[in-house]
Amino acid sequence: MPPLLLTGLLAAPAFGGPEEVAISRFNDWCFKAGQTEAQARDNMAADEAPFALTFWDDSLEPRPDDAPRGVERRCEVTFDGDHTAAAITALRAQMATPPVFGDAIPLPDTHSAGPGTALIEGRELLRGRVAVVHVGTRSAQAATQTFMAVDRLYDGLGLPAEVSQ
Repeated sequence: MPPLLLTGLLAAPAFGGPEEVAISRFNDWCFKAGQTEAQARDNMAADEAPFALTFWDDSLEPRPDDAPRGVERRCEVTFDGDHTAAAITALRAQMATPPVFGDAIPLPDTHSAGPGTALIEGRELLRGRVAVVHVGTRSAQAATQTFMAVDRLYDGLGLPAEVSQ
């Protein structure tokens, strides 16, 4: 292939709309542990992306002062429009792809469905850890935005009573 053609292909924009980029990057990176905020931002090319990223992992860096109770690690993308159906379909496919992302459990008391929630569920992970996946919409400056989030809870939180005993 001539060098100019290769350069043109590498410089071409990614296929898919902004929502597809956001959903894809969420699924590619938000389930991977061991990232600092800077690494997650870099891995997801978040500074140039068509989505906002909220990320922390208290096992690696201090969490924000306003972080919700019980949440050790959060990865969330927010993007324009109501794309909850596409987000849920892609999220379900990602969670079912090996390694499977835990088993559904009752929603821990650290989380609840709010206005705009399209999906929220607890997931029991390996070694007795719990995560919560959440998809929904929010209104921001008279516009609708979709969010996708995965929160990992602190060790020992969120397991159903019959499992944690």
